[in-house]
Amino acid sequence: MTRMVARPAALLLLLASPAFADPTTPAARLAYTQLRNPAQEAEAKALMETLRCLVCQGQSIADSDASLAGDMRALVRERIARGESAQSIRDWLVARYGDYVTYDPPLSAATWPLWLAPIALLGIGVLVARQSFRRRH
Repeated sequence: MTRMVARPAALLLLLASPAFADPTTPAARLAYTQLRNPAQEAEAKALMETLRCLVCQGQSIADSDASLAGDMRALVRERIARGESAQSIRDWLVARYGDYVTYDPPLSAATWPLWLAPIALLGIGVLVARQSFRRRH
């Protein structure tokens, strides 16, 4: 009898687990608050648009509502407010999270297939089209 009660309880707990995934701690101070200096906020916003949310993966940290994205937005704004350059902040985030945090990873041994694949596919398409036209004539 205990076993029959435990299964539905375990299933209910499993189904409710996504509700516990987001922390209940308040968001970072600058996660949803803009900087007072409009030039600094514009610089921060431009940088945030180029950084990928590591939770959502399809959104920038500027667009994501994930708590990690909020923490990253706050970090970017705090560092911009202290006078750091956008490039140094970007470099720090890449060093911490890897090239995946950016939407435009640099050309390296790990990313060259991503950069060269479209060119190779275009070349293959041209060759296939050329062969197709030769057969018709």
